[in-house]
Amino acid sequence: MRFSDRFRATRRAPILQVLKSAVATVAAWLIAGWLIPGPLPVFAAIAALLVVQPSVNQSLGKALERSVGVIAGVVIASLLGLVFGPNSWVILAAILVALLAAWAGRMTAGTSNQVAISAMLVLALGGTSPEYALDRVIETLIGAIIGIVVNAVIVPPVLAGPAREQLARLGSELAASVDRLGEALLAPQRSAGLTELMLEVRLMRPMRDAAGAAITDAEESLTLNPRRSAHRADIAEQRRLLARLSPIVTQVGGMTRAFVDHYDDGLATEPTVRAIAEQLHRVAHDIRLAVHLADVDPEPLTSAIPALTAPLQILPPKSDHWILIGSLMEDLRRIREELVEEDVDTGPPS
Repeated sequence: MRFSDRFRATRRAPILQVLKSAVATVAAWLIAGWLIPGPLPVFAAIAALLVVQPSVNQSLGKALERSVGVIAGVVIASLLGLVFGPNSWVILAAILVALLAAWAGRMTAGTSNQVAISAMLVLALGGTSPEYALDRVIETLIGAIIGIVVNAVIVPPVLAGPAREQLARLGSELAASVDRLGEALLAPQRSAGLTELMLEVRLMRPMRDAAGAAITDAEESLTLNPRRSAHRADIAEQRRLLARLSPIVTQVGGMTRAFVDHYDDGLATEPTVRAIAEQLHRVAHDIRLAVHLADVDPEPLTSAIPALTAPLQILPPKSDHWILIGSLMEDLRRIREELVEEDVDTGPPS
C-alpha cells in the first residue's frame, strides 16, 4: 500500500457537498454569533461542519451524536471547573473523565470523541460558569439545525446512480463468469486455467456485497429527502434485481466449484455437457438482459427475448460424470427459476 493511500480517497467527494459544508459552517458562525454574543461561535461552526453528510438521514444521526456529545462534555467540564478551578491539569482530567463516562455509557466512537473534545474546549476557552455551559449547548444545537437545513434545502443527494453502477458491474461480471464456465466445459483445461476460473468467480461475492451496500445507501438517502418520490421506484427495482441476482451468484459459484473438483478431459465428449454449455450462454444473455446490459439490436428482435425458454432434456451420462452433471443440472434449474419466473410474469403478451 502506498503512503498516500492512507490519507487519500479513491475518488473525490462531490463539489456540491464541499460547498454545502462551507455554506452551513459560515451560516452557523454568523447566526450563532448574532444570537449569542460573547466568545467566538466555535461550537456552532464545528457542529454545522460535521452535520452536513451525504444524506439528510445521516445528518440527523450526526446532529444527535454531536449534540449528545457536546452536552455530556460541557456538563463534565463545568462540574470539574467549578470544583477544582481553572487549572491546566483539570483539562487533562476532564478528557480522561469524559472518555471514561462515554465508555461507561456505551457511546459510539464519534460521540465518545465529541464528549472529550467538548470538555477540553470548554475548559481551554476559559468558561466554567453555568451560563457559559448553557450557551455552548445552545450554540451547538444552532449549528446542528443549520447543518440539517442546509443539507435538506440545497439539492439533497439521492444515491441511486452509484447503486445502479454497482449493479451493472455485478451483472456484467456474473454474465462473464457464466460465459467462461460455458466455454470451459467445451475445452480441455489445465490446472492453471481451473485455478483462474475459481479466482474469477470468487470476485462476485464482494461485488454482490458492494451492490447491496450501495443500494442500502441509496435507500437511506431517500429518508426525509424532498426528492424521494422521483427515485423511490427506481431504487426499489434495484433492490428486486439484486434479490434475483444474489442466488445466481451462489449457484454459479457452486457450479464452478463442482466443475473444478470433478474435472476430467472426457467431460467435453458428453453430449449433455455440450447442452449445458449452451444453456449457460443463454443464462449469460438473460443476466445481461435483466440488468439492461445486453446489446439489443432492432433486428432481429429476438435479441431482446429471454433465451431460457424451455427446460433442458438430458441423456444418461457416463458413470464417471453423473455426479458432476447432476450437480450442474440442479444449479442450472435453480438459475432458470430465478430468471424465467419473472420474465414470464412481465414478458410481452403473446
